[in-house]
Amino acid sequence: MNAYSIIIKPHVTEKTMNLIDQNNVITFVVNRESNKSQIKRAFEELYEEKVAKVNTHITTKGVKVAYIKLVEEEMAEELAVRIGVF
Repeated sequence: MNAYSIIIKPHVTEKTMNLIDQNNVITFVVNRESNKSQIKRAFEELYEEKVAKVNTHITTKGVKVAYIKLVEEEMAEELAVRIGVF
């Protein structure tokens, strides 16, 4: 799989906006068949930022969401501005 087929789009809700500000975590809707290491590799390739940790969650609608914690402080907010979430 290539990086564009793994990371589909940013996942924007009120909760995820708070995670960006408070925890340096950004969320994306990802391919359901992808695993954490594939998500980490794809994110680092697309956005050129170091990832500290990836957590995933499948919603009740069957959508897989990845919570990506970045290594560098305040980087999630800068990245959100850069991709147009803020």
